[in-house]
Amino acid sequence: MSKKKDTSEEKDVKDKNLKQEETQEISVEEQLKNEVSQEKEKFLRLFAEFENYKKRTSRERIELFKTANEELMTVLLPILDDFDRGLAEIKKAKDKELLKGMELINNKLKNSLTQKGLNAIKVEQGEAFDVELHEAITQIPAPSDDLKGKIIDVIEQGYKLGDKVIRYPKVVVGQ
Repeated sequence: MSKKKDTSEEKDVKDKNLKQEETQEISVEEQLKNEVSQEKEKFLRLFAEFENYKKRTSRERIELFKTANEELMTVLLPILDDFDRGLAEIKKAKDKELLKGMELINNKLKNSLTQKGLNAIKVEQGEAFDVELHEAITQIPAPSDDLKGKIIDVIEQGYKLGDKVIRYPKVVVGQ
């Protein structure tokens, strides 16, 4: 009988050992699963950050290409103004041939700059003054009541490069 007790005790001990090994295997398995899920989560976050980085840099590159000529365009704006003033004087002189030649050169220059993204900001006399779009040089008494707070004269043309304003139109506003 003592042998039977020993075997049953041994069996109990073996069962306990098996259960401990199973629990250890399960806990090791669970640990590995947890580690794998954590690594997957890290990978997904890293991948998402990388995708955001690619999108941001491509947007920045596109924006850079759009405004890369900004410095050159701002240098050319006073030349365009002088060209317009020169054309106005030639019109007064009534020299048709010279006027035709200068208008041809002026149109070619402006078309070339338009192709590069430079556009004039349209401002008309009598248009409402908008602080966001116009720069007021001075205010004068309005010739009529309906011109109060409206643009009376455009002193200097404004320009946009793409969607960015590189020079606001300078205007005279009625008071």
